[in-house]
Amino acid sequence: MKADERSFTSSLSKLQLIEIDSCTRCSECLNHCPVQDVTGNPAISPPEKIRMFREFIKATDGLKARLFGPKDIDKKLLEDFTKAVYECTTCGACGENCTVGIFSQRLWPMLRREMVSRGLGPYGAQANLPKVIAEKGNPYNKPAEERYSPWFPEGVKVSERADVAYYAGCTGAYDAQPMVKGDVRVFGAINEPFTMLPPEEEVCCGFPLFVTGQFDMLEDLVKRLVAGYKARGVKVLVSSCPCCVNIMARDWPSLYGKDLPFKIRHMTQYVVDNLNNGKLKVKRGLKERLIYHDPCYLSRGVGVIEEPREVLRSIPGVELLEFDNNRLNSKCCGAGGAARKVFLDNANGMARMTIDEAVEKRADKLILSCPACYNTVNASKEGHDKQIPVVDIMEVFADVVE
Repeated sequence: MKADERSFTSSLSKLQLIEIDSCTRCSECLNHCPVQDVTGNPAISPPEKIRMFREFIKATDGLKARLFGPKDIDKKLLEDFTKAVYECTTCGACGENCTVGIFSQRLWPMLRREMVSRGLGPYGAQANLPKVIAEKGNPYNKPAEERYSPWFPEGVKVSERADVAYYAGCTGAYDAQPMVKGDVRVFGAINEPFTMLPPEEEVCCGFPLFVTGQFDMLEDLVKRLVAGYKARGVKVLVSSCPCCVNIMARDWPSLYGKDLPFKIRHMTQYVVDNLNNGKLKVKRGLKERLIYHDPCYLSRGVGVIEEPREVLRSIPGVELLEFDNNRLNSKCCGAGGAARKVFLDNANGMARMTIDEAVEKRADKLILSCPACYNTVNASKEGHDKQIPVVDIMEVFADVVE
């Protein structure tokens, strides 16, 4: 490829440049990478991606490049790197176990952003996301008027203004409807005022664009959503989608330009708050063995780990089981990083490993708290030799509090 005068460091913070330089290629991360679990391909491993990107930086920013001009980079090498960085689920397990502390869950989207700026990313159908979100307000190309109507439970009132707002999110509303229905049923059981934006105003939170490195629309989306909730007097914004909560808590303030006028809470945090203050009471028990799977962007992303377990333990009769890899070391179910849309075989392989372990531990149900996990794990059951009911945590909880 013809030498490009632009630096490969423009999308990265100073800390991320230090992280790229600090990788020792010890390969400890290979023991935790879910993509390695299903592909066994070291060419797309975390240290190899970092090594390749180092070479790109060296070619454009190294001493020789500064003295004699940037070096040509082979187009095939750039294309191979682009595929490798997009095949990642951005689960962050490599970073959680990195011996030098690389925060990989944040690094990979930035490397994707750099490839997008060069016209090499995103990968496959991910390239359609900006157009679809601009036109429909969601990445699924579904009508805004269908965002709530198919699943919203009868008898639950949404207030025009309230201190608390619920954000359903695109994946829940269009792809994991039992999950968001369970959320709203629990809001109904709490019996406190809550508000929601009209379906045409509850647009994408921006996470699919962020994680695929397509940043151009993010500021506009965030400012529209924040303005909508601010106008309704919201002080606490609740969502059950880990990806939504992650970008809301970590990135919305910088995209908005200042502190948000409300706090962000995951649905399980909000439920624990209301169990503790007595506004929510469990009315029935459940004699079942439940195994809970930690979503990557909930546990490693924002540190919501014990609250889902508190919710499940509040149900009399429940025996709570754990995966061998749990909490900060949970294994990705395959749904992360928008990779499931273009690397379906990888996603199915990871999801089926999750199912297999849940069945091996003799769980009655596999409990999730992420709409992307819900969709991917349920889809992977088709044609699989091991079967188990896969349900959302609020789907279960709503049945015992109503």
